[in-house]
Amino acid sequence: MKFIEALREGERVQEVYLCKQKTTAMTKTGKEYENVILQDKTGSLDAKIWDPGSMGIDDFEALDYVEVGGDISMYNGQLQMSIKRARKVSESDVNPADYLPCTDQNMDDMMAELLKFVVSVENPYYKQLLTSLFIDNKEFSQAFKKHSAAKSVHHGFIGGLLEHTLSVTKLCDFYTKQYPLLNRDLLITAAICHDIGKVYELSDFPMNDYTDAGQLLGHIVMGSEMISDIIKTIPEFPKKMANELKHCILAHHGELEYGSPKKPALIEALALNFADNTDAKLQTMKEFLNSNVTATEDQWLGYNRLFESNIRKTSK
Repeated sequence: MKFIEALREGERVQEVYLCKQKTTAMTKTGKEYENVILQDKTGSLDAKIWDPGSMGIDDFEALDYVEVGGDISMYNGQLQMSIKRARKVSESDVNPADYLPCTDQNMDDMMAELLKFVVSVENPYYKQLLTSLFIDNKEFSQAFKKHSAAKSVHHGFIGGLLEHTLSVTKLCDFYTKQYPLLNRDLLITAAICHDIGKVYELSDFPMNDYTDAGQLLGHIVMGSEMISDIIKTIPEFPKKMANELKHCILAHHGELEYGSPKKPALIEALALNFADNTDAKLQTMKEFLNSNVTATEDQWLGYNRLFESNIRKTSK
């Protein structure tokens, strides 16, 4: 199988991929065409059917497995396929594991490591909150363990939410050793809980798309509401502690324009923002460096709109 990450500009490809999305659009001249997002376990690929009614283009829909034939080109710094032929393939003829992106880490090991951080929290109220969510609530913990952290950009794969959360928590744990002023119990609890709303903001694979609630509310507000609901079940949970934890959740994107309802007002909220941003940015760069971008001889990969910079691989 020719995986998406191995595709290169100028190639002619005939392969089976999962159709993640399919929509109809119009060119500037009023000609109808179809936007298609193809997916396998290594990533996704933008594709176009410029002549949907032509011979060789059979009917298929989103979430169908489709054998496509077409040419790979570069558009706005990203690879794109122009589909010339397409036919639906039976699910019994493919291995679904080839089409769902997944963390390369062991999810059971990561979950066990995250639960060690839960146990390490000493404050009885924060510990009870974490225990209620990640140990007692088996349905949520299993969903969290396998969920994606994003539709795209970073950690957009099965186990991505767990991988990201563990990384952010480990960074925050390091911060507490480097800066003893930080309230460790508050910061570790906030780190573990900062993205819990993503379990409901994004649908499961293979769609991995925004839910209605995700579109209307977003994971930051949803996560804060989840924390509030759990706190109501814990007798005499101190109001000031509850507000500090919810503030860290609400401020973890750091800036209003990045979706945070509040900017950090606590040092723990600031530390969480830095840890979240560090892991998200480095993972985004890692995924770009490992993506289907062909480097020039001097290792330049081209302009990346997320970093607003021309990116180059480090010399060996």
